[in-house]
Amino acid sequence: ALEEPGARPASAPGGSGTAAGGDGPGGAEAAEEDEERPARVLIGLERFALAEESLADGLARLVNSTPKQDGSAADWERAAAAARGAAADLVRAVAGHGLVLHTGGEASLAEPAALLRAARALGLRAWAAAPGVLGRDRFSALAGGAPSAPGTPDPGGPPAPEDSDSAGPAPAVTVTGLLAGTEGPGRDADGALDLDLLVVLDAPHLDVEAGALLVESLPDGARLVLAGDPSVLWSVGPGRVFADLLAARICPQVASRLPDPGPLGELVSGIGIGELGQVEAPGKEVVIVPVRDAGEAVHRTVQLVADSVPRAIGVPAEDTQVITPGHGGAVGTRALNAALKQRLNPGPGRFGGFDPGDRVVHSPVPGRVLPGRVVTADADGLHLSCAGEDVVVPPELVERTVRHGWALTAHQAMGGRWPAVVVVLPGDAVRALSRPWIYTAFGRAARHLSVVQGVEQALPRAVAEVPAKPRTTRLPVLLAPQVPTD
Repeated sequence: ALEEPGARPASAPGGSGTAAGGDGPGGAEAAEEDEERPARVLIGLERFALAEESLADGLARLVNSTPKQDGSAADWERAAAAARGAAADLVRAVAGHGLVLHTGGEASLAEPAALLRAARALGLRAWAAAPGVLGRDRFSALAGGAPSAPGTPDPGGPPAPEDSDSAGPAPAVTVTGLLAGTEGPGRDADGALDLDLLVVLDAPHLDVEAGALLVESLPDGARLVLAGDPSVLWSVGPGRVFADLLAARICPQVASRLPDPGPLGELVSGIGIGELGQVEAPGKEVVIVPVRDAGEAVHRTVQLVADSVPRAIGVPAEDTQVITPGHGGAVGTRALNAALKQRLNPGPGRFGGFDPGDRVVHSPVPGRVLPGRVVTADADGLHLSCAGEDVVVPPELVERTVRHGWALTAHQAMGGRWPAVVVVLPGDAVRALSRPWIYTAFGRAARHLSVVQGVEQALPRAVAEVPAKPRTTRLPVLLAPQVPTD
C-alpha cells in the first residue's frame, strides 16, 4: 500500500479571508479551519483490498458465532484433561470458540496434532491444512503418517505425544488441495467444506487471498485454528494475516511452552529474541565455516553436502538442503545448483538443462513450491515425481516453472525441515539479511546446521537490529468495528 499526505491548499492572494497568522479577529482560528489535516490514503490493488475485506467479514463470523456443539462440555473437559501442557489449553479454547490462534516453534506441532486426535475422538470431522506440501508432509510424519516427499522430519524431530495412536494419524492436506477438492473432505451440499474443525499449520505463510477463500469456505458452526511460529518470514503473497490477528487480540491465543530441543533449538530461540549467541554443540549440531570469497563459498558448500556432512554427521546428500538468500549472483541458487549437479548428478542436461535423477522444485504458480525429482522426458514434457505424485510439465513451461532444488531460497524452503541444512551467506548477502530470514533459514535444520559465511559481523548485527520489513495492511482496522476486543 502507498501512503499520500492530504493536500494543504494555499491561500489565494487578495482573498477575502485572512492569511495564516493574520492580525484580524480570529485570524489564527480561520487559518486553522482553512487547512486540512494530513490524511492517510492507502492505495492498493482491488483484488487484494476485496480479499482483505472478505477475510475480515469471515473472521468476524467465526468469532461472533457459537461453534457447533459436538460433544458435551464434560466430553471436551475430559479430552483436555487427557492432554498435557498447552495442548490442554488449546483443547479448552477450541471447545468454546470459533477462532483460536496457537503459537510456538517446531516442537509445538505436537499440540495441534493432539487437538486433532482429541477432536476426532469426539466425532468431529477434523483436518489440518498447510500452505505447502513441505508443511503438510512434515506434519503428517509427526502425527504418524508416512512422509511422501523431501522436507519431512527425520527421527531427530519433535516427538509425537504418548497418546498418538488413540485415534490414528491426523489427516493433513495442502490449502490449495483442500480448496480445489483434490485433497481432504470435499464440500457439502451447500458448497462449504465438509468439516467441523480446520487447523491451518504454518499460518504465517498464509496470504490474504488464500485466507479469504478458506474462511469463506467454512460452514456455519465450524472451528478454525491458525497455528504457527510468528518469528518466521511472512507469506510470499500479500498481507500478514497471522501477525495482524495476533495484534488484534479478537480471539483466544494459546502460546506453546514446549521449547525446541538441543543446541539447534537453543540457537534458533535466541535468534527469535534478537540474540545470536554461541551454543555448546558436542555432536557438531552447529558448524560455522568462514569463507573469503564467492568461489570459496561454492567450493565449501559442495564439499559439505557431498563429503563432510555424510561422513561426520551421517546424513546423506539427498537429505541435506542448501539455503541461500537469492537466485542470482556468484553464490545464488543458480550457481550453487550448477555446482551441486556437477558433483551429485552430472549429465548433459538434455531435457532443458535437466537429467533423470536431478533434484528439482516445480512452481506451477508463483509462491507454490513442489519439491521432487526428474524421472524422464519425452514429447509431452518433463516428467517429475513431486510429493509422491507424477507431474508432467509441458516443454514450453519447463524453463519458467522448474528449477534445480539442491539449493533453495529461504522463502522456497518455508514449511520444510531437513535432517541437515547448509546456509550460505556470501559477502554480498548483507543487504538481504534480517532476523526473520536468519530465523527461518537456520530453523529448517533438524539435526545439523552448517553456516558458510563471509558476512562476518553483519550476521549478529542483522539478528539484533534488522526486523521484518514492514507491510501496511487494513485487517485490524476492518476487524475493529465487527469484533469486540479483550
